[in-house]
Amino acid sequence: MFIKGKQKLDSAKGLDRESNGHAQAELAGQQAAAFPVRRLVTPGPRARALLARDAQVVSQAHGRPYPLVVAEGHGAQLTDVDGNRYIDFIAGIAVNATGHAHPRVVAAVQQQAARFLHVSADFYHEPWVQLAERLNSIRPFAEPARSFMCNSGTEAVEAALKLARYHSKRENFIGFLGGFHGRTAGALSFTSSRTVQRRGYAMMPGVTHIPYPDAYRPVLAAQPGDVDYGETVINYLEQVIFTRQVAPDTVAGILVESIQGEGGYIVPPASFFPRLRQLCDRHGILLICDEVQSGVGRTGKWWAIQHSGVEPDIVACAKGIASGVPLGVMLARASVSTWPPSAHGNTYGGNPLACAAALATLELVEECGLQNAQDTGAYIMERLRQMQTRHNCIGDVRGRGLMIGVDFVEDARTHKPAAALAERVEQLAFEHGLLLLTCGASTVRMAPPLLITRPEVEEGLAIFEHVVGMAAGELG
Repeated sequence: MFIKGKQKLDSAKGLDRESNGHAQAELAGQQAAAFPVRRLVTPGPRARALLARDAQVVSQAHGRPYPLVVAEGHGAQLTDVDGNRYIDFIAGIAVNATGHAHPRVVAAVQQQAARFLHVSADFYHEPWVQLAERLNSIRPFAEPARSFMCNSGTEAVEAALKLARYHSKRENFIGFLGGFHGRTAGALSFTSSRTVQRRGYAMMPGVTHIPYPDAYRPVLAAQPGDVDYGETVINYLEQVIFTRQVAPDTVAGILVESIQGEGGYIVPPASFFPRLRQLCDRHGILLICDEVQSGVGRTGKWWAIQHSGVEPDIVACAKGIASGVPLGVMLARASVSTWPPSAHGNTYGGNPLACAAALATLELVEECGLQNAQDTGAYIMERLRQMQTRHNCIGDVRGRGLMIGVDFVEDARTHKPAAALAERVEQLAFEHGLLLLTCGASTVRMAPPLLITRPEVEEGLAIFEHVVGMAAGELG
């Protein structure tokens, strides 16, 4: 189930180098044949019974796309309470970086649990310091980092916003349409991926949204001289927003996802982050990167922002940092982390169990997860692009590392989203033993564990192509 140390599967050798289209198509057919696709009986009787209990006592505010009732998981595979087995291409929404129940993560948590579970953030313990030291060693900026630890991505974003206002003595922020940063008051004011998440709530004042640089479905018209759509967005911010709506010297920070997650797994054009960094430097604005979904090796680098060669001022991370144990971290430049004692805090920040899980996770990601994310991600992208030639409904394949989006369209020329098709693919995949989730207007995302093996990838891709054909046949 797991890739140990720097070991790689023999089946991975040479596949990434194969460039002949006919050979790839033939190979894909052989691989699909090796994994016969079967429809599961799900939800089974035990799952249905638990779903009925859930409906009576659990808040139904949670959005559940399909009735998966988990019994156990190992690596990139899950089993439900009725014995159905699934290949996991979503990893708890990019949380289970090392897969489910990795032995080294489990052992680290067990060993720490036998020592002590909690002492509160008012005091000190070594795992907290060790984790902060480890994060400092992989920071995405040159100067030393200071870590503020909490319990989730939302809390990490809230800490970043609070610190940005405190440090800058400014009140305003820039956010991006399609962004997702959490559901608490401050973070929700930036979240704009779906209206249902904001309906009925008063937003924090001082937040202005602009389009995210989605070159596949651009909102803004390109101007003469724009290198790419990234420049178009930055020019709009500087020439329109900063001249007509918000004075730049009142802006504390720009909060942006290095790769937009819930908005559709959108990778910004090459010019975007270098231009954004220049703009921030020119106006004294803090660049805050939300790496909650894209960080901790997900894209083949520790942080997705590193693909651009740009250094942020503050990073919010969570999800994959502790392989499923709740932990969020705001990582800030030391020169920015200027708030005094008691300016911010929480009860569980730096929890020893979470720190132990994170230390084991980071070790495993460094040993083999980063390289596997690069290699396996490139392989999956190539396989998906081969599928694209066989399925007109696949409009775009994009991503970095093991953060991959497949965008479904009704019309390949106009890029009109095929939302119903994407949702049907998601549902049919579940019914055939593959876990996927949608995002954006019509994108199915793939974010498997960073240690996923090549046989698991092959089985998942075989199911995926099968259900794409089924869904297109049903709805076409």
